[in-house]
Amino acid sequence: MTPDSPEGRAETIRLLSLTEDTLLEAADDGTLVAVTWWGEYEFPGTPEEVRASLDRMALGPVTMANLAVDGQDESRVSLRKVLTRLSGSVVHSLALNDGQGPLLSAIPVTQNPAFPVGPLPAARRVRLSRFTSLRADGGTLLAESAGARYKVALSSSPAVVIASSLAAPRTVDELAGTAGVPSAVVADVLSFLVAAGVVLLARPDGGFAESGGPDLSVWSPGDLLFHTRSRTWQKGAAPDPDAAREMREPPVVKQVTAGPTFPLYRPDPAVLAARDPTLTSLLERDHIGPELSERALPARQIGEFLFRAARVRSVGPAHLPGGPAHEASQRPYFSVACLYELEIYVGINRCDDLTRGIYHYDPLWHTLTLINDDLPVLDSLLDMAMVAAGGHARPSVLLTMTARMSRIAWVLGGAAYATTLLHVGALQQVFSLAAKAMGLTAHAVPVDAGDRVDRALKLRWPAEVSVGECVLNLPG
Repeated sequence: MTPDSPEGRAETIRLLSLTEDTLLEAADDGTLVAVTWWGEYEFPGTPEEVRASLDRMALGPVTMANLAVDGQDESRVSLRKVLTRLSGSVVHSLALNDGQGPLLSAIPVTQNPAFPVGPLPAARRVRLSRFTSLRADGGTLLAESAGARYKVALSSSPAVVIASSLAAPRTVDELAGTAGVPSAVVADVLSFLVAAGVVLLARPDGGFAESGGPDLSVWSPGDLLFHTRSRTWQKGAAPDPDAAREMREPPVVKQVTAGPTFPLYRPDPAVLAARDPTLTSLLERDHIGPELSERALPARQIGEFLFRAARVRSVGPAHLPGGPAHEASQRPYFSVACLYELEIYVGINRCDDLTRGIYHYDPLWHTLTLINDDLPVLDSLLDMAMVAAGGHARPSVLLTMTARMSRIAWVLGGAAYATTLLHVGALQQVFSLAAKAMGLTAHAVPVDAGDRVDRALKLRWPAEVSVGECVLNLPG
């Protein structure tokens, strides 16, 4: 439709609904109980007309005029108090008065958000926040920003056109011409986007400021979105629900049969405990940059190192509270729910008893399996590690950690990758302590991998991704 057409005289109406995960129950004493994503809320003495209004909102978007409290001041005040407490479960929608459903809906992603919708100042420009991204979600285009209180489902073509036209600052009239809808409708859509936090309103001087101020300048959009989504376990950050329903529990240990397999030396844990330095002495020893010796590292020491730091000690059942039971393993480093999604690949450069190449470590059988004997590929990884370590010699051994994401996402959902990074840090610490106890040096190195590591390790991306590296050497 165009602004001059009869349809162009359409007006917008505001709608309210409850999120699909909200459940309303009545306690034995008549107290209204709302079970939400954020927890349970109790509302004793709630008027019957307020309960009826909430029941309507649970069924879908409704106008305030169609709620049972319309015209009843006391009940209307009571409903607003309930909705304020439930603000983290109240969806705000905007629709035309044509009965065709919402133009867009603001869905809360925080527990107590405010939705300060109001008219836009005349001729004020707007644009997307630099943290806002547009993505597909269940057949709808979703606008979300790491710092926003709401994510916005763009349910109609006009809303999609308006939102996707805001990469640069625009005015209401400019957008009305682009979207082919009346300026009044555009203004209402923009006011919703601004209230949700995904669109910025220009200051009176014409400039724009993110709601978080200068503190946001140190964040990249990707990092901040990853932080907020992984810390809150939001449903929108979880894996594809259709795929999750079909997912079977991944095996505890990855099975690799690519090449010849070599058993590793197994030390006696009792002997190690008797002769090792104390934990305090290891922790108090200074961390010194890696001086990489060019002496060969014996295979016996590689075996002892991996036995100390990463072997499977046992396998058995485990579960998270409220989560699915799963087969788990016990290993020397920490892992949430004993999931142990990390895999270790060993790039052998200088070793007395193992040929140069890239090997996969099997922590259950304590063996190395050769998966890539392409020496130029190995040299490329070693050179990256050498540069990252600031050295002038390639390390004797390069340990690369990868994550089998299905192994951890199967249980932790949207928090999976953030938890994996915690596990990488835990394993790096154990690497460092084990190496110190053995008189070796182990140092984490930040490798600029791109896709070179994935190709070198023959990973099936993104089912398994590289997440960290560590060089292992005799002291220089």
